[in-house]
Amino acid sequence: MSATPARRILAAVTLLALLVLSGCTVGPALHVRRIVAHQPTPSASPFAPSASPSTSPSTTVQPAPGSLDWYLAQVPTFPEAPPPQPVPLPTTGAAPFWHRLPTDQRVAFITIDDGGLARPSDVADFVWRARIPVTVFLNSPAAEEHPEYFRQIQVAGGVVENHTINHNSLAGRSYDYQKREICGAADKLEALFGKRPTLFRPPFGEHDGTTLRAAHDCGAKAVFHWTETVHEGRVRYQTPEKVVQPGDVLLMHFRPALMDDLLAALKAIHRAGLTPALLEDYVP
Repeated sequence: MSATPARRILAAVTLLALLVLSGCTVGPALHVRRIVAHQPTPSASPFAPSASPSTSPSTTVQPAPGSLDWYLAQVPTFPEAPPPQPVPLPTTGAAPFWHRLPTDQRVAFITIDDGGLARPSDVADFVWRARIPVTVFLNSPAAEEHPEYFRQIQVAGGVVENHTINHNSLAGRSYDYQKREICGAADKLEALFGKRPTLFRPPFGEHDGTTLRAAHDCGAKAVFHWTETVHEGRVRYQTPEKVVQPGDVLLMHFRPALMDDLLAALKAIHRAGLTPALLEDYVP
C-alpha cells in the first residue's frame, strides 16, 4: 500500500489536535474585568463595602500586601448612610464657600484633586468594589490627557467637578481671568464626561468675592475648601477636634499613595462613627 494515505491520515489527526488545543487557549486571554456603564453607582445604593476574598471561610491564602484585595480586606463596615437631606443654597449671585458641608447628618465626604501628577491603576476598581463615594475636582488639561482613566472612576460612581484650567491662585485676579479659568474648565469637563460641573474648588483654596461670583456664573452651586487633608496614608486635621465631624470634607490628591489615602480616609470616617457620602447628593 502507498504511504500517501497514511501521511494524509496522520496530517488530519495532527490538525484536529491543534484545533482542540487552540480552542482551549482562547479563554484565558479575556480574564481582565472591565467596569461597564450599566453598573450601579454608590449614590444609588447604601455604602456597603464588598466582601474581600480574604474574608471568605474557604479562602486560606492571604492577599499580598499592597494588592487590591489587600486594600479591600481593610475597608471598614459602615452603618447605612441616612437618606440625604439637601442643603439650602443662597439665592444671591455668588456661590457659597464651605469648609464643611452644613449638615448634622452623620456623614463625611471624600474628595480628590488635580489629576496630572499620578494615577494609580487600581483606584477605579477600589472605588467600585468598596463602593466609595468620591468627588473628583479635576484640572481640565489632566482630564483631556487621561480621559479614560477618569471615565473609569466616573463609571465606578465618582463625580467629576471643576478645579480650573491652570491651577493658579485666583484670589486678587480680575473677574474676566477667573471666569475664563472656571468656565473654560467647566466647558472642557462637560464635553469629556457628559455632565457640567456643579461644584468648584479653587486651587490652594485661595479665593475672594470675585471667585464666588465667577463660579456662580459658570454654573457652580457651591465652592468647597476642606477640613482634613490626607497624604501618604496619614490624615491631617485642620480643626482642633482631631476627629472627623459630620459634614467634614476630606481632601487628597492624585498621587502615588492615593490607595493608602483612600483607605486612611475611610478608617478615619469609621472611627468617628460616620458614613462616607457623596457631596452631590447634598448639593443636587
